[in-house]
Amino acid sequence: MFANLIYLFAILAASPFLLWRAIRSGRYRRGITEKLFGLSAAQAESLLSSSEHGHDRLWYHAVSVGEVNLLAGLVRQLDSEDSCSFVVSTSTDTGYDLAVKHFGREHVFFCPLDFTWAVKRTIKHLQPTKLILVELELWPNLIRSANQQGCKVLVVNARLSDRSAGRYQKFSFFTRQLFAGLGWVGCQDSEVLSHFEACGTPPENLEITGSLKFDNAPDRRDTPEVLECERWLGRNSNHRVWLVGSTQPGEEEMALSIFRRLILDYPDLRLILVPRHTQRFDEVARLIETYQLIPRRRSLRTPPSPIWNQKEVVLIDTIGELRHWWGTAQIATVGGSFGSRGGQNMLEPAGYGVAVSFGPNTRNFKQIAQTLLSENAACRVSNELELESFVRHCLDDPAYRQSLGNRAAQTVNQHRGAVARTCHAVKQANAKKNGAVPL
Repeated sequence: MFANLIYLFAILAASPFLLWRAIRSGRYRRGITEKLFGLSAAQAESLLSSSEHGHDRLWYHAVSVGEVNLLAGLVRQLDSEDSCSFVVSTSTDTGYDLAVKHFGREHVFFCPLDFTWAVKRTIKHLQPTKLILVELELWPNLIRSANQQGCKVLVVNARLSDRSAGRYQKFSFFTRQLFAGLGWVGCQDSEVLSHFEACGTPPENLEITGSLKFDNAPDRRDTPEVLECERWLGRNSNHRVWLVGSTQPGEEEMALSIFRRLILDYPDLRLILVPRHTQRFDEVARLIETYQLIPRRRSLRTPPSPIWNQKEVVLIDTIGELRHWWGTAQIATVGGSFGSRGGQNMLEPAGYGVAVSFGPNTRNFKQIAQTLLSENAACRVSNELELESFVRHCLDDPAYRQSLGNRAAQTVNQHRGAVARTCHAVKQANAKKNGAVPL
């Protein structure tokens, strides 16, 4: 009840902003009844009627695009190995659209907000045997209601930073019971495991499985999706591509400034920008023009000029394609790492064998960044000057660029296996529920 009051107060306080965003961009409107009131019996029946009816019914929750992408391999493997039905919920419009691509509309719905009535109604109608949360989505009413209905709560690919763990522990009188309600947590590394234990998750419910991101990383460039990107780009063997992806405000300016200087010395260089958020696509297109460059927008489906124009900058303003665009590049800079966001996933370009760079702030991918750096499989740069120096090094010394990319791909391959370990643990969780095998 206390949590409901907090949520209501927060929504009321934010309502002018939410209303403005909904009117201006259309956000927050889709799935509004599911979010506020939970799934109806008819909606749940429609979801479940399309699934195989086995002994296990799994509800996966992935907040947005990154988490949905992580689920794809896990869901496929569990679905092929075990007799079960599944549904997938997500919280954002972009996450929902990508989940529909991966799993089909008949399996996907918007997750209810963490109001007691909404989550209880959804659980009542879905009757899941397991609720599987991706990375870290700890909602008190959802977890409590699931446990009360005999639905085991699992967290896969769990991460919990020093800062977040410290915050949870400050309010341990409220959060400790929440962590204690987690039936199993697959941690990315030993540090994450220690954080969950300190926050109240029983040690016997914790296990190190590694990061699903390694398994989810690509390992080949000759896929139909990458080849389509190559075809659209019109690149030939002499062209070199620098892709700056998942960018935040300030990072595009840095890349554009560097690019304007580089093309004076490297006329065969092409820059691709991929902003992190859809609402910034138009803003970044205008920004490109302020640098006296020409934005070539992917959404318009108009390919770049057949005759390479040095002043063209390719702007990927579509959803769900960044993974494939990394495969067109020789040099990569992973955004979100030069400001306060904490970085983005650097394993996708690494898996392709691209020469990877990122900025000083990678706290959200701390262990992954450390793994790549320790293997000399990526380069951390601190500012615009260092980033330009890195790109120039890659352009001047192809052998350096190639060896850095090869080490990146090798490092990713060495750390695969989290999907298999996670699937094994989830199936053991079945056995524990039935009293057959202890987890």
